[in-house]
Amino acid sequence: MKEADTQKLLTLLADNAKLSNDKLGVMLGVSSKEVEEEIARLEREGIIKGFKALIDWERTDRNLVSARIEIKVTPKANMGFEEIAYTISQFKEVETCYLMSGGYDLALTISGRNFKDIALFVAHRLAPLDGVQSTATHFVLRKYKERGVLMVEETVDEREASL
Repeated sequence: MKEADTQKLLTLLADNAKLSNDKLGVMLGVSSKEVEEEIARLEREGIIKGFKALIDWERTDRNLVSARIEIKVTPKANMGFEEIAYTISQFKEVETCYLMSGGYDLALTISGRNFKDIALFVAHRLAPLDGVQSTATHFVLRKYKERGVLMVEETVDEREASL
């Protein structure tokens, strides 16, 4: 498959991973077998890391609390931020871990059953790590858009304007 077709395939899958190989083939002008082989190659090479559903947990009975945690760390000699970022990424609570520019070094997204779970994670597992200088935790109150998808229905503001 040509590089341009591979890029288009990746874009299509990022937008909708439920598209069948037949549909993807039609959209790309190639056979479904070529799509299947290209997806397998991209998975082997670690370009495609997996396929996940985007779920609006607020519409379910499952209660989750999410938080964004900013971390300042001391990078290790010859390793930079890699070692601490890898260590933090191994915690099951950690959904994302990014190296950032600006006022802090790492940004995490984590989830727990309640605020206390997240606070305990920060206090007992994250903050004591060698190299962690400080943390700032911000709780997610509501998700309006996630990974390019609106998570809320359009609402009408019913508040009365006071004159």
